[in-house]
Amino acid sequence: MALPTLTPAQRSEALKKAAAVRKERGEILSQLKDRKVTLEEVLKREGTVVGKIYVRRLLEALPGIGKVRAGQLLDEHGISQSRRVQGLGARQKETLLKTLSSRP
Repeated sequence: MALPTLTPAQRSEALKKAAAVRKERGEILSQLKDRKVTLEEVLKREGTVVGKIYVRRLLEALPGIGKVRAGQLLDEHGISQSRRVQGLGARQKETLLKTLSSRP
């Protein structure tokens, strides 16, 4: 299926919208890294911006968790490397939060 042809105005509007979503996603990850918001609060947020973030990227934004530890956590909980937040089940969220809340 071919993508529709956009007018220059429609293309400009779509680019602005995409930039705004990327900025909001970056702010969420930055707040998580700076401990202004907890992982639990982020996971409870409803909306497409949080839902579209990869779980791995969300974990890597946590202080003290790098690429290796994030990968280990995903493997431990049976979560795919390409899973997005919106695709997490209730049990997966619960066990992830339980594991991360018990770490120093």
